[in-house]
Amino acid sequence: MYLFTNDYSEGCHPAILAALTQSNRSQQPGYGADTFTAQAIALLQAQLADPTADIHLVAGGTSANLLAMAAFLKPFESVLAAQTGHICVHEAGAIEATGHKIEVAATADGKLRPADLAPLLAKSPPFHTVRPRLVYVSNPTEIGTIYSRQELTDLSAYCQANGLLLYLDGARLPMALTAATNDLTLADIGRLTDAFYLGGTKCGALLGEALVITNPALQPDFKYHLKQRGALLSKGRVLGIQFLTLLQDDLLLTLARHANALAQRLAQAVQDLGYSFLTVSHTNQIFPVLPYRVIEQLAPDFGFYVWKPIDAEQAAIRLITSWATPPEAVDDFIAALRAHSPAR
Repeated sequence: MYLFTNDYSEGCHPAILAALTQSNRSQQPGYGADTFTAQAIALLQAQLADPTADIHLVAGGTSANLLAMAAFLKPFESVLAAQTGHICVHEAGAIEATGHKIEVAATADGKLRPADLAPLLAKSPPFHTVRPRLVYVSNPTEIGTIYSRQELTDLSAYCQANGLLLYLDGARLPMALTAATNDLTLADIGRLTDAFYLGGTKCGALLGEALVITNPALQPDFKYHLKQRGALLSKGRVLGIQFLTLLQDDLLLTLARHANALAQRLAQAVQDLGYSFLTVSHTNQIFPVLPYRVIEQLAPDFGFYVWKPIDAEQAAIRLITSWATPPEAVDDFIAALRAHSPAR
């Protein structure tokens, strides 16, 4: 069986494994004060064109989200998110467990726009309801769509005008930045948000995310939050070495391009067979709508999620390719899909 279930089924890119091995006996200070982490942070700051960006390497995406929102918000402040957002669906109530309510907007494409936020800001009476403070978005979204520069610019301007912080979950941000339809740069992301994280776990690392805080007001004392919540690793070098490797020679984006390209091969084959999609995605996640009969015939040989029932006869499945997906696995899936599909 080949797994199209997620993009972290494999270990890590060989270059990371080699870097970890080569540096293994090097003695380094702990808690992120090592030279590898310092070099990785400097590289990321250069790519952001922002030497003042406050960057912290943490183990995982849920941890990054929880750390940021717990640190940035007062006890009575809430988070605004799309109902499909990762913090709403896949984090076991981590944000709510910090005492912060998540208020959701239903959107067809998983993206948030000013018009989606406006109804959530209409609070009455004051002091009796939570106060919206942080807008949470993902790029790409949980259903594969990406923000354009104009969309993120409009959202950023709306947040600033309404006293809201804009936070971007970038678990698969490299895939968004290398999507064929993308017009955003990493520097744009840093400029338009108050904080975001750049994913490593789903982009070729063993583990790790780079949490970037660009709003100076949110930067002081953030390491206290890391330590208090068990996120300040004594062997921070493990994260530093991985990000240093990923950020050198464009490796991170090269791996993302590979994942995207293979997902788009799958998407083209699905489209050629006449099937539809839950959303239009140009990243490494696609959501074909298939008959249950076809899904059942594919399931013994390929791993994937049945993402959303559409009606009594069909459902949307999620297929994800990774930095390590071999083209042959994509060819095999396409052949099986063709074999199990009725003449169309």
